[in-house]
Amino acid sequence: MKIAIIGTGNLGKSIAKGLITNNAITSLYLTKRNLEDIQEFEGYKNVYLTTDNAEAVKQSDILIFAVQPSHFENILNEIQPHLTDKHVIISTITGFLIPKIEAQVGADKFIIRAMPNTAIAVGKSMTCLCSNEQGEKRIKIAQAIFNRLGHSLVIPETQMQAATVVCASGIAFWMRLIRATTQAAIQLGFDAKEAQELAMHTCEGAANLLITNGDHPEEEIDRVTTPKGCTIEGLNEMEHKGLSSSLIQGMVASFNKINNIKKEQI
Repeated sequence: MKIAIIGTGNLGKSIAKGLITNNAITSLYLTKRNLEDIQEFEGYKNVYLTTDNAEAVKQSDILIFAVQPSHFENILNEIQPHLTDKHVIISTITGFLIPKIEAQVGADKFIIRAMPNTAIAVGKSMTCLCSNEQGEKRIKIAQAIFNRLGHSLVIPETQMQAATVVCASGIAFWMRLIRATTQAAIQLGFDAKEAQELAMHTCEGAANLLITNGDHPEEEIDRVTTPKGCTIEGLNEMEHKGLSSSLIQGMVASFNKINNIKKEQI
């Protein structure tokens, strides 16, 4: 696939690393105003660094936009004359709705929104996708890309802001839970390196049990808890202190913040 990433910041770099690692490219153009920031990609076969967005568009079929929301409109205006009926536009811009993109480049273009997370750099992203009517004809291309970089799910655009909280912000939420588990393990006698190793691999195992078995979390919890045992004692204490409610309230607060940002943009 001939892919361009327009705006290779933190997310763009993560996508690029995932694409390169998983051999998902025929060619890959990376654009950035300051090329020094992406010199780590210099020398990779069929990877090209440029400050010229138009050149990247002309040399590619799939355009992944990972720029700041405030820059997106100007960039779309810049590249619009170079768009053809071959181009698939994939936007990772939070809050920039498909009708607004259509207003810039035309409703006849293949337009897809993607919400990956930074685990895309290690091929483990949970990416949500939605599209305009034309984009539905190319949504399988986007799925093919992001399934090589983790797992993807096609959803309505109305759910994309919620997906941002669950999947993108969710990385930070899970990191905090792993950190807390690490701190507890240290208090229980493990050194810091061992504690983090225990925490992160236990977290990975828990997720893989659900992915592999397809069970509800409570079914896996039931397999670990025994009457009057230490696991149920710990779980109940966590719930008394508000573990589940705090996590839910935090995610709802993040969702409300996104809605406020959207209203400010409008």
